[in-house]
Amino acid sequence: MIYIHIPFCKQKCSYCNFHFSTSLNFKDEMLRAMKTEIALRKDELQNRTLKSLYFGGGTPSILSVDEISSLIDEVLRYFSFEKDIEVTLEANPDDLDKIFLKQLSGTPVNRLSIGTQSFFEEDLKLMNRAHSASEAESSIKRAQDFGFENLSIDLIYGSPTSNLEIWKENLNKTIALEVPHISSYALTVEPKTSLENWISKGKIKSPIEEEQNKEFYYLSDFLKDNGFEHYEVSNFAKPGFYSRHNSAYWKYNEYLGIGPSAHSYNGFDVRSWNVANNQQYIKKLNNKLLAKEEEILSQEDQFNEMIMIGLRTIWGVDLESLKSKFSERMLEHFQRESKSKIEDGILIIENNHLKIPEKHWFMADGIASDLFIV
Repeated sequence: MIYIHIPFCKQKCSYCNFHFSTSLNFKDEMLRAMKTEIALRKDELQNRTLKSLYFGGGTPSILSVDEISSLIDEVLRYFSFEKDIEVTLEANPDDLDKIFLKQLSGTPVNRLSIGTQSFFEEDLKLMNRAHSASEAESSIKRAQDFGFENLSIDLIYGSPTSNLEIWKENLNKTIALEVPHISSYALTVEPKTSLENWISKGKIKSPIEEEQNKEFYYLSDFLKDNGFEHYEVSNFAKPGFYSRHNSAYWKYNEYLGIGPSAHSYNGFDVRSWNVANNQQYIKKLNNKLLAKEEEILSQEDQFNEMIMIGLRTIWGVDLESLKSKFSERMLEHFQRESKSKIEDGILIIENNHLKIPEKHWFMADGIASDLFIV
């Protein structure tokens, strides 16, 4: 599978620390550089037939449909698509007007991941989103009108401008709109963001973990009652609408990341990442040089990652795979550290897979880190 990072946004969200630029001055140069990178790295994926192509960002919907199509065409020069490939475009509600959606419906893009975040104006203002509450709703309806049934929306809970009642209304609205996939995250205070600055200066209150905990479990129970499957800590889907792209990440499949700051993985022991600087990226690719660094993952790195990713999902960690990949010393560590958690019911074993019961999922990362080899 291939991930393409589009490093441009209209404006900076208050909570975001992803790599992007609000200047489009070098957009054409960036797109040329990305096409060069695709060509230079065409032999890195073992499987030349793609199951998934994902445009993330940044804000991919800031591009024109012609620009999106030209990137897809470049991928098709070197790879083929499975008949039922999932082609996802992350999009902001304010970009999804009728003209854009009509043109997009004629491309291979068949899944939209819409950055809704909230249906309430106060939340959106705090987050410095470019869209309004009314656009959050109308964009979803328009996408459905143009034939996009495979929709995912992002929702953020635990904001200082929200509470449990507002959160319930957000979820009721989501169900009414018949969206089949939801990615939902607690508002986190990332370093060097406007949100961190506002909190440090006392302009707004810090998110309260206890409230986020309540809203997370309400989210899970409510969506399951409405036919969703909670298949990863932050992801919910109606049957048949799991994100194939993200599921491949969680199952340790290989992937190729194109664009500044994009990561790649060979499915075994090599991870690479592109420079998180637009100008450096463009300059390197103009000279037909890759703008990436890579690392060989140690056995400990691979072990820790397998634990971290597996315990965030409904599938858990395959104990047979764990035994086949790692040394006796590492397995003894694993058995020693997991023993008390299994006895306490914080971890369970089902069908030879180690899992965290869903009632403990809000603390999944902390539970997983206790098993790490450091």
